[in-house]
Amino acid sequence: MGPISLFSIATLIWGSTWLAITFQLGSVAAEASVVYRFALAALMLAAWCLATGRSLRFPAAQHAWLASQGALLFGLNYLCVYWAEQHIASGLVAVLFSLIVFLNLVGVRVFFATPVNRRTALGAALGVAGVTLLFWRELAGMQTDALRGILFGLAATVFASGGNLLAVRNQRRGIPLLPGVAWGMTYGTLTIAIVAALNDIVWTFDPRPGYLLSLLYLAAFGSVIAFAAYLTLLGKIGAARAGYVGVAVPVVALLLSTVFEHYEWTLPALAGAALCIAGNVLVLMPQPTTVRV
Repeated sequence: MGPISLFSIATLIWGSTWLAITFQLGSVAAEASVVYRFALAALMLAAWCLATGRSLRFPAAQHAWLASQGALLFGLNYLCVYWAEQHIASGLVAVLFSLIVFLNLVGVRVFFATPVNRRTALGAALGVAGVTLLFWRELAGMQTDALRGILFGLAATVFASGGNLLAVRNQRRGIPLLPGVAWGMTYGTLTIAIVAALNDIVWTFDPRPGYLLSLLYLAAFGSVIAFAAYLTLLGKIGAARAGYVGVAVPVVALLLSTVFEHYEWTLPALAGAALCIAGNVLVLMPQPTTVRV
């Protein structure tokens, strides 16, 4: 499967998960919801690996790296997203999360000495600017009590970027993708279970269709299928360009909001959509040359 197909799968699925997460909030603690989601996803992925003959055995030294990746990418990242959406609108969380583009660019430059094409950097800048315009009303109307949500959103972005960089390291060391993700999700689940114990949460479960169906969707599609597509993309085109998924996802989320939540388009929002499309074209077009910046 090519980069554009992988990019589309990850973007479309994750674009819909922002809406799905809202069905997880309320009656069940965020820590519990994240544990349920990734425990279920890890079981699904492990079962698939065993059914297709993929070994789940790794040396102890590799488990340390898988645990680090899982704690950041599948654990703390998502817990902070759930916490952020309890305080601020999901669209604003998406804006904050788009900063992963810049963090990935810096990360691959610092830790892997990877050259960054100027067109990629320009495309990322256009995309983030576009997302900011798309959610300008949310930014302009921000209240002081939203600070906690903003901090959680920023923390989620930092954790996700760190997990991306660890994923690049693990793939470069030859760790098989799906077994590695299965273990990463397992370690992410254990990480949040520890956080839940420290926070002394009450473990509950909501059997109503909204919660149950959103949980299944987030586990199967948002966690297993989308992450498999994204991490494969990561291995093909690198963290800097693959991280642009974080810019495209809010656009999909906004389109879904238009259909299901009656989002009202404004001139800044339309301009933002145009910038995001332009940024996508710049980043995903074939790169003829590489210039160090």
